[in-house]
Amino acid sequence: MDKNKLKTIVEKSNNIVFFGGAGVSTESNIPDFRSSSGLYTTSKNRKYPPEYMLSHTFFKNHTEEFFEFYKGEMIHINAKPNKAHMALAELEKREKLKAIITQNIDGLHQRAGSKNVLELHGSVYRNYCTKCNKFFDLDYILNSSAVPICHKCGEIIKPDVVLYEEGLDMDTINKTIEYISNADVLIIGGTSLSVYPAAGLVEYYRGDKLVLINKSETQYDSKACLSFQQNIGEVLGSII
Repeated sequence: MDKNKLKTIVEKSNNIVFFGGAGVSTESNIPDFRSSSGLYTTSKNRKYPPEYMLSHTFFKNHTEEFFEFYKGEMIHINAKPNKAHMALAELEKREKLKAIITQNIDGLHQRAGSKNVLELHGSVYRNYCTKCNKFFDLDYILNSSAVPICHKCGEIIKPDVVLYEEGLDMDTINKTIEYISNADVLIIGGTSLSVYPAAGLVEYYRGDKLVLINKSETQYDSKACLSFQQNIGEVLGSII
């Protein structure tokens, strides 16, 4: 019944915004962070905690170890878009979905065909020299030795992803706030909404059609008009 209600809400709206977290990509076999099978659990036997290994300090002070962890755990070149990614791309194609706001860095929304994707935490597909800002693609990073070096000026290349201790891009934040504030329908999926500042962006939604899709409860469940504790691909795939 709830899926039918969601389908009706979607059919009646041409101003939908989607806000997604790690759970959107778990169905593409990309691990999340905090679940029992997530990265923070499976990486506990490493010399350093994974949270520290994904920090700006670790990148600066242990660069070679950072890239060993980053290449091995954060890049998933064989992952393919799942039903959730495809459904959202279709909704955008039908001019119903105005924007996707994602905390993921895997680029799967774009690979599914979505155009207007706001990446709060950046992307593994973008990399830049820390001195001259020259751009490098993902292949350059993967094919580099221990630490990727700019062939123009000889400095270290950094992935364009937001590490711990780094701030979010304000232009992306401002666009996110604008889309959420003006949305008729806000669909949130694959996130527990427990990590700030990203989770706080939901507070900007002014409408009455908040839809939550997550395997566990969130602090916003009581504010939602619909809440699903199911696979996001199954739910979104059913409304297309």
